Amino acid sequence: MNAQAPFSELSPEAVLDALEVLEYHCDGRVLALNSYENRVYQIGIEDGEPVVAKFYRPGRWRDAAIAEEHAFAAELAAHEIPVVAPLVRHGTTLHFHRGFRFAVFARRGGRWPELATADDREWVGRFLGRIHAVGRAAAFHERAHLSIEELGIRARDFVLEGAWMPDYLATKYADLTEALLQEIEAQASNWGGARQGRILGDCHRGNILWTELGPHFVDLDDCVTGPAIQDLWMLLAGMQEEMRKDLTDILKGYEQFLAFDRRELALIEPLRALRMIHYSAWLARRWDDPAFPRAFPWFAEPRYWEEHYRALEDQLAAVLGPPLEL
Repeated sequence: MNAQAPFSELSPEAVLDALEVLEYHCDGRVLALNSYENRVYQIGIEDGEPVVAKFYRPGRWRDAAIAEEHAFAAELAAHEIPVVAPLVRHGTTLHFHRGFRFAVFARRGGRWPELATADDREWVGRFLGRIHAVGRAAAFHERAHLSIEELGIRARDFVLEGAWMPDYLATKYADLTEALLQEIEAQASNWGGARQGRILGDCHRGNILWTELGPHFVDLDDCVTGPAIQDLWMLLAGMQEEMRKDLTDILKGYEQFLAFDRRELALIEPLRALRMIHYSAWLARRWDDPAFPRAFPWFAEPRYWEEHYRALEDQLAAVLGPPLEL
């Protein structure tokens, strides 16, 4: 397998063959869905509903860590929480074909959640409160812990070592991120003592689909051990007053199932800063995958790094400023 293009051998024929080995009778339709970290396909089934197959990026997770992801999804589904858990086939949920690991899911549609009303925000709050209540009932042993070291320090170092940005920005970027990371360490070391549990880890709106039955979560690929606020802050947008209103509604639903420690509000801006740093490193680490230059051509341009630097300057001010209060 080509380490620089890990999915180069995953042709539509290989995808169909993988499903046929599991005794799915495919009708030949293969639709690539929007995914970059892994490869995800909707596959037509003769005389049945289409299924979705996720082929995991080689080398990213150990088999045992993927098994914990699947077990967590099944545990949530057993509590009638609307997540899309992998299907059991031939006695297991993790399958192997031509050097790839993959899982199969029922297709679940839905729309992007606007969260435009207080009722919708409260609804998604109940959804997340139920997930976190189950998440605290047991612990991960193979999945990662949310980490300043991984999200911030190693990510920043990878970018600097790769000489991705223009020379005139590199030293300024190093100094700015050093100041930012020092402040994050001061404010968020050990996540401020917040209780940690099994969480979704990447709870942005793109991973939530909404139907007339409410929200459901479609991808637990980034589930980790971490503080509850990590699954809440990415649903917020706008200025502090708008975020305050939205989070108040979310917590109204959330706390019907689980108490929320208000001290975690101080972690919002440090976590946002870490995500910004980590995102650039994620693109850099994946640049040898041909899908990334095609999808993110602006990443290699000086303008991206200039805008990224200015955004980090603004974020340092936000981290130094007063935290969100309800």
